[in-house]
Amino acid sequence: QVQLVESGGGLVQPGGSLRLSCAASTSIFTIYDAGWYRQAPGRQRERVAIIFRHLTTNYADSVKGRFTISRDNAKNTVYLQMNNLKPDDTAVYYCNLVLYWGQGTQVTVSS
Repeated sequence: QVQLVESGGGLVQPGGSLRLSCAASTSIFTIYDAGWYRQAPGRQRERVAIIFRHLTTNYADSVKGRFTISRDNAKNTVYLQMNNLKPDDTAVYYCNLVLYWGQGTQVTVSS
């Protein structure tokens, strides 16, 4: 059973930054694509960013230029650096690896 443990969420003012981390309990992490998704109240879950096993990345249009996804295969961890946060970024953020999901971490952007 693969476990994904997210951390780094919290309350931040508009324009602020947060860094999310997702640690996987398995070394198979290194051979799969990893992604970050988010779900705001009343909205469908959407993909925010994905990093492929060969380190290429893809971002949702709404976060391009503000968010950066990265991975450290030695630590089985994927990161999401979020800069210039906006109130519309408020959501529960989930890490994904293959069929596995983390428990989610709340990000709230508010003054």
